[in-house]
Amino acid sequence: FTEEKLGQAEKTELDAHLENLLSKAECTKLWTEKIMKQTEVLLQPNPNARIEEFVYEKLDRKAPSRMNNPELLGQYMIDAGNEFGPGTAYGNALIKCGETQKRIGTADRELIQTSAINFLTPLRNFIEGDYKTITKERKLLQNKRLDLDAAKTRLKKAKVAETRAASEQEVRITQSEFDRQAEITRLLLEGISSTHAHHLRCLNDFVEAQMTYYAQCYQYMLDLQKQLGSFPSTFLSNNNQSSSTPVQSVSTPSVLASASASLPSVSNSVVTSGISELKSSSGSRKARVLYDYDAANSSELSLLADEVITVYSIPGMDSDWLMGERGNQKGKVPITYLELLN
Repeated sequence: FTEEKLGQAEKTELDAHLENLLSKAECTKLWTEKIMKQTEVLLQPNPNARIEEFVYEKLDRKAPSRMNNPELLGQYMIDAGNEFGPGTAYGNALIKCGETQKRIGTADRELIQTSAINFLTPLRNFIEGDYKTITKERKLLQNKRLDLDAAKTRLKKAKVAETRAASEQEVRITQSEFDRQAEITRLLLEGISSTHAHHLRCLNDFVEAQMTYYAQCYQYMLDLQKQLGSFPSTFLSNNNQSSSTPVQSVSTPSVLASASASLPSVSNSVVTSGISELKSSSGSRKARVLYDYDAANSSELSLLADEVITVYSIPGMDSDWLMGERGNQKGKVPITYLELLN
């Protein structure tokens, strides 16, 4: 081996097919490790948590169950909402947000578990199992090749007939052993194509797990948005407008269209059938609130889901709004948040 490195000895080259298979195996191992490590970072961004899980795994013990980040945030929000009062608009909103965050945390936990079983474990099994076997057989092939080249060198240097005959016998034996080991290594390396096919199926499972997770998160946030009411008007009143400036962003067509689309069809039919009648008369009606609504300014009335208020119309009022009364409180309310009662 030293003489080869110094350029003083000839080296038996592997055939091109075997060299290509070796190159493919090395490439597969390299990228499998990178993908696996980055997937672990994606699923668990906290390096300390990853180290802790690794230590428990090596000790063959189960890691203690702890809240993940969305679950922890959700619990803080719920605790804060209960402290501020579930009957207040902010307290109620915090509790609803907290419950949604905890649902997202549960979905996140399911994604990590599913991905670990269906994607990370097969990749790790290849690195720690199949590729280690390939590496072992490849080292054996290297040793057999060195034995063969040493025998060839001794044959070249043999001058006596008896020594030459012994050297020729040694070359035949080492050549046979080298060929047999090359065949074993080749068969193992050809299994890399099957590994790629298996990892492709695992990749599909991982994508499906992510798709399920993001679909769940989207649905949870959609439901939360319906419960909380109009985010755009609240955002504008908090950041871009003074408290005395009326904010009419909630009545923009795009926001109303999305709000109306998210409401149940039964509520829409009730609202549209009774609203024109109410606006044409000077009377008032009882209405049930469908979703929480935070007033954007002092001219509006905050609402809590499922409460019943009195509503009526006044001349010149925007068609998307009614006046609402609750005890001695009154203010404008969006009609898309109401279900008129008979």
